[in-house]
Amino acid sequence: MRKILLVDNGSLRPQATLNLRRLAHALSQATGEAVEATSLLHSNKISPEKLDGHKAVTLGPLAEREAARGVTELLILPFFFGPSQALTHYLPERLSEVQASYPQLGVKVALPLVDSQAPVDLRLVQLLAENVRERMAGLSQPKVVLVDHGSPLPEVTAVRNYLAGQLSVLLADEASCVTFASMERRQGDAYRFNEPLLVDLLASPPMAHGDVILSMLFLSPGRHAGEGGDIAEICEQAMTRSPDLRVTTTRLVGENDAIVDILVTRLQQALAGEPLLAELAPFGASS
Repeated sequence: MRKILLVDNGSLRPQATLNLRRLAHALSQATGEAVEATSLLHSNKISPEKLDGHKAVTLGPLAEREAARGVTELLILPFFFGPSQALTHYLPERLSEVQASYPQLGVKVALPLVDSQAPVDLRLVQLLAENVRERMAGLSQPKVVLVDHGSPLPEVTAVRNYLAGQLSVLLADEASCVTFASMERRQGDAYRFNEPLLVDLLASPPMAHGDVILSMLFLSPGRHAGEGGDIAEICEQAMTRSPDLRVTTTRLVGENDAIVDILVTRLQQALAGEPLLAELAPFGASS
């Protein structure tokens, strides 16, 4: 028996869990497969009253519950842009713990949203361009910045830069420039690949005046990209320092229903058995 889970990193903001559930429902409707939303961390701490009365259960306990009722295969559909440590380290470690108690359980992890090794797929960057164009009304050749959280892994930042390159081509005739930035980074030279930071970029002479549209490479509202979050605070401070600067943010990637089409593809690939990000065979299965 198989169980399909749409999995994000998790947030303490109820809007993130509600959005993930909305997308899981849309994915179920699009494919005819039952898909349930869950998070790696955090969401179980949200009051059920803020989640339409339905308490969130994180991946580990949910996997244990499903294995106890006879599920023999978990198919994990990551709601992540790239191969973050949450997917490549935490997730397999946590599910290996579940397998120790339920050795019949196998796990397949589908690819994240961006696969830069595959033939070019423009759907995600077209979504980003659509989100930017929604904010272009009345503006003449604004500057565009694709901003993400920032990552300790260069492979994840490379996904952001890859998308920025595609976005610059799609918006070549509509934006005066397209560049990228990280919201934050870890200290030390080893993490300089996250540069530039958004706060520094918005203060730089080329950016500190005129119209700037932030293309938000975030999936769901949370403390970083949600209302009153870190990005909003950075923008407010930047405009206070530079009165000629006008910063507008796009809606988030996961708020655009076009993301469902990409999730459908990832689910279909996983159901076919390849390509996969990872696979954990049942304990005792022959290799």
